[in-house]
Amino acid sequence: MKSVTKFALLSAALVSAPLAMAHEAGDMFIRGGLVNVMPSVDDNTDLGLGLDVDNNLQIGLTGTYMYTDNIGVELLVATPFTHDITADGANGADVGEVSHLPPSLMAQYYFGTADSDVRPYVGAGLNYTIFFEEKLDSGAKLELDDSFGLAAQVGVDYNISDNLFINASVWYMDINTDVTINGVDHGDLDIDPVSVMASVGYTF
Repeated sequence: MKSVTKFALLSAALVSAPLAMAHEAGDMFIRGGLVNVMPSVDDNTDLGLGLDVDNNLQIGLTGTYMYTDNIGVELLVATPFTHDITADGANGADVGEVSHLPPSLMAQYYFGTADSDVRPYVGAGLNYTIFFEEKLDSGAKLELDDSFGLAAQVGVDYNISDNLFINASVWYMDINTDVTINGVDHGDLDIDPVSVMASVGYTF
């Protein structure tokens, strides 16, 4: 009889416990955390320097709206990234630096159901990269054109309460920029970074 009573009490507790909803239609949520941008540079300029762009770690923020339990739209913003520019032709030494902002708009598909605590997802969309404060140590005037290209992502959310969750995601961005020095076009750089983000999210 005691076992039946314990089972009944446990069942009642489970039924009455609130479900941790992991994203459902109409939800809006934000994620904030650290983003490490790791460029994979292909130097197509005529400078012959083997230009490269170093990694940079900054704060990232995303905002998402769920149109259905499985489909969402996300906007990525971040604090400005500042990268050292190095040159193989100068023994890998720093030759300048550049800052940029990479806002990206993504359409996403979330696997699982609205009451799943773990929600893997994939996304695809567009990236617009804005370059500014380009500098060369030589004093020459460097200009990098803004870039518009495709972006893709994979990620996973893990729900830890009704409103709070943690996230890990990986992004790829197609970034190509024309390089101008002292008003002369010298070709382009394919930067094409992979970015890794670890964040905490909150659902409204």
